[in-house]
Amino acid sequence: MQTQMTAKRALDLALGSILLVLAAPLLAAGAVALAARRPPDGVLTRSVRIGLAGRPFVLRTLRTRRLRLDLLSRLPHVVRGELSLVGPEPLPPDDERTGNDSGTAGGDGDGAQHWRQELRPGLTGLAQIRSRSGMPWDEPALLDQHYAEHHWLGLDLAIMAAAVHIPLRAAVRGLTHRSKAHLSDTDHRLRGYSAAE
Repeated sequence: MQTQMTAKRALDLALGSILLVLAAPLLAAGAVALAARRPPDGVLTRSVRIGLAGRPFVLRTLRTRRLRLDLLSRLPHVVRGELSLVGPEPLPPDDERTGNDSGTAGGDGDGAQHWRQELRPGLTGLAQIRSRSGMPWDEPALLDQHYAEHHWLGLDLAIMAAAVHIPLRAAVRGLTHRSKAHLSDTDHRLRGYSAAE
């Protein structure tokens, strides 16, 4: 397990650093475009999230969803080790699923709380890709728990591939539908044709 976690962290650090370098020009352009609009709260959202071992950290995210810049703007958290590329959703401290509620005692809740504190939250995860795929699946919390119980590097790579593939497929589908001409039943008929004939 320790080797697996070390390999997972090595993948996060290597791939996260590469992605951050590649995304830096887009992130800078997005930040400049947002700054030009002068949003009252700045170009970044800041929210406290619970990380590995229940430690809180401030999650900073660019205030835009275009080209998934909001997600890419979280890559510094991956490099620093606060997030993983793949993992359960990063939750706020007041969310009952974090396991930080000291008033909770015993029962099934403890198991769910335990596994959350043993994993870094992720940029993407099983629950996120299933929700975007449009497939009828279980609750996100159950998918996150399934990931926690069965994660390994192969699953992480499959989730990352799906996280890239699903939005690309949707974008391509959107482009092809826009480019198709929409013909009515009468557009292709020969001149002089009558439906009564």
